[in-house]
Amino acid sequence: MSDLPRKAVTRTAKLAALPLGIAGRATWGLGKRIVGESAEIVSRELQQRTAEQLFKILGELKGGAMKFGQALSVFESALPEEVAGPYRAALTKLQDAAPPMPTRTVHGVLEDRMGADWRELFLEFEDKPAAAASIGQVHRAVWHDGREVAVKVQYPGAGEALLSDLGQLSRFARLLGPLIPGMDIKPLINELRDRVSEELDYALEAQAQAAHAAEFSGDPDVVVPGVVHQCDQVLVTEWIDGIPMSEVISDGTPEQRDRAGQLLARFLFSGPARTGLLHADPHPGNFRLLPGGPDGDEDWRLGVMDFGTVDRLSGGLPEPIGVSLRVTLDGDAQAVYELLCAEGFVKDSIELDPDAVLDYLMPIIEPARVDTFTFTRSWMRNQAARVADPRSPAYQLGKRLNLPPAYLLIHRVTLSTIGVLCQLGATVRLREELEEWLPGFVLEDEMAEEPAEEVAEDVTEELAEEVPAAEA
Repeated sequence: MSDLPRKAVTRTAKLAALPLGIAGRATWGLGKRIVGESAEIVSRELQQRTAEQLFKILGELKGGAMKFGQALSVFESALPEEVAGPYRAALTKLQDAAPPMPTRTVHGVLEDRMGADWRELFLEFEDKPAAAASIGQVHRAVWHDGREVAVKVQYPGAGEALLSDLGQLSRFARLLGPLIPGMDIKPLINELRDRVSEELDYALEAQAQAAHAAEFSGDPDVVVPGVVHQCDQVLVTEWIDGIPMSEVISDGTPEQRDRAGQLLARFLFSGPARTGLLHADPHPGNFRLLPGGPDGDEDWRLGVMDFGTVDRLSGGLPEPIGVSLRVTLDGDAQAVYELLCAEGFVKDSIELDPDAVLDYLMPIIEPARVDTFTFTRSWMRNQAARVADPRSPAYQLGKRLNLPPAYLLIHRVTLSTIGVLCQLGATVRLREELEEWLPGFVLEDEMAEEPAEEVAEDVTEELAEEVPAAEA
């Protein structure tokens, strides 16, 4: 097998085959219909062939193409069931595996980055990769002090490939858009491209992972492997076993699904509050379910890996998110609208009906309205269909809302996490996590007796005062 394809013409040709293949299969499907096969059978075969080609090419190219595929994979629960079926197996496969680098290439990178005597740093090193991802692959090894470790080796030319792939994919965004109803694919691709430089920098990743490992050391719920060694294009961390989240999704017991979902929600909201960092790549391949707590109890814990993409949030998630959610739950349309305007979700040139905005938001925040909520694919599909149907008021209003750049990554992480919760079918006490970890969701005692509208005005005034200072 050859190295990661690096020549632009090679990668462009592979990606260009996607729209050509889609067109060809459409013609094939029309032919099948003409000779009398049912629309349902033809549609399923067409979807399956499309999925097979799409994810085969993305997996072979790795780089930005595979990163895009992983980002899409968490949204499969939004697809109508008759469409999701053929895609699900291909998406799950993409989350955890990809064609590996040749052994000689791996050894070459290790020698270049760790020195000619790199083998002396390990008691054992497995040449066969344990996992392959978008910009690197992981090998299991034993460090010279006896610790089991994961050695992440970056693909040569990964940065060049990432930028090339994402540039090409942005041209095909309109064709790929129907994969996920209600989602504009192009901003997702652009945002992924903006994160390339950070994810390629293993020093930044090591810093983010070390911060999480220190904060969650001994935690009863979350396990983050410590950083053992880092150099350019190589990152060595402690090894963790466990059940891959993709296996919990496909074969887990109800108890495992619920526990995994609860811990995933807890990590999403507690991580920024405890570390000032948001893990921004929450696809199932980055999580494990580990048996037993630090004291030997039988509760499952969540193992978290891959901190290559993080959002830096000093002070945790932005307080306006919690305040907006709180006043939305209270049903105060005017207060919600003013907060959204103050944060830039409604542009100055746009005027919307506050009650319509509240009606748009209420179904989305349903999981926060109750003590426990069961996330399901059908709920996710209903939400996607509601905002994707051009005939619906929600679709028309959603087109007029804006997503400020500061919230783009938070929005994607939240949607991705909800997608995984729906894949799990987990029953989660989400409100409990919001009350514990989301700034602004629970009002301070001195504010608790104020009407929600006054609270919103106070927050809006504070934000207005902060903006000039920040700009200065």
